[in-house]
Amino acid sequence: MRALEDLIAVDDPAWPVLGPALAAAGAVRVLPPADPEEGRRCLLQLQVSARSTLGALVLHTGGLLVDGGWLRVLGGGGGAGGSGDLPGLGRANRFPAAVDPGWHPAAALVVGYDVLGGVFALNGHDPAAAGRPGAPGQMTYFAPDTLAWEAMETGHSGWIAWLLDDRLDQFYDGLRHPGWREETAALGLGEGFTVYPFLWSEEGQRSGAAASRRPAPMSELLGVAGEFARQMGLADPGFLGEL
Repeated sequence: MRALEDLIAVDDPAWPVLGPALAAAGAVRVLPPADPEEGRRCLLQLQVSARSTLGALVLHTGGLLVDGGWLRVLGGGGGAGGSGDLPGLGRANRFPAAVDPGWHPAAALVVGYDVLGGVFALNGHDPAAAGRPGAPGQMTYFAPDTLAWEAMETGHSGWIAWLLDDRLDQFYDGLRHPGWREETAALGLGEGFTVYPFLWSEEGQRSGAAASRRPAPMSELLGVAGEFARQMGLADPGFLGEL
């Protein structure tokens, strides 16, 4: 297991390039770390260095809010003023209380989520054994309109670059309702939208952005999604994060 100093003191850290790119992105808000020591502990548990985008986000940020918080990228965990706090990677993925060299995420590492209950996760070393699509180290998305994991054909750094490229309108085409920016801004970071008819239902597919919505805890959204997937005989999505 590499020491924390070895993970941080690298020749070509990602942050000097990533930090200015995030600051220049109008749709991205960088949250300051709520507890820098928590970020360092996450880095040590993950065993990724500050050379990586993932390591840089954990070490230097509390997370990212994209498009006013429609999508939330996890970092070391950060405060967000009156709208609540964003969980760090450690809390969201149930890291052990003390750094454990033998611990690894069971299937994938949850690295972000959106207000519809969609979850972004980084595949582990054997996604096929966990019933996940995509290759090891590839990003996947649990889509609330299909209740299934979908491969994104990029790694974590490519996913962050994609977010900075302002492509979310296309990704969420038909799912963003009139007034979504104002309604999203009013949510706490532990909340999302319960949509009815459900996005995965036949009625929901027809309704799209015209469906009705109400704020709800993310834990409720993810619990309902997992339960419906099992009841409908779909693949069990597994762990969706402690959000």
